[in-house]
Amino acid sequence: MKLHVKKGDVVEIITGKDVGKRGKILSVDTAKGRVVVEGANMIKKHMKPTQTSPQGGILNKEGSIASSNVLLYCNKCRGPVRHGKQIQSDGTKVRVCRKCGETFDK
Repeated sequence: MKLHVKKGDVVEIITGKDVGKRGKILSVDTAKGRVVVEGANMIKKHMKPTQTSPQGGILNKEGSIASSNVLLYCNKCRGPVRHGKQIQSDGTKVRVCRKCGETFDK
């Protein structure tokens, strides 16, 4: 499955319990079509004591979100936007904002 976002992109969540939150994508699961966004969809993970972490305990960590629930965030437009693709003069393909034309790939 091909996704419209990549690791490192800044996105805004457009639906669900964390609607309106912005964050950087930490990981992408293309097989399931899900992404992990920094600071969003926080879950509690119960860790059993092991030799590496003898304390164990409860950890707060980010859960995954369906990729359809996030949109790229444009700094120039100051909001979530759809993107298009454009071919540069040197032949490289980049993602651009549909509203203002700002490029997302540097």
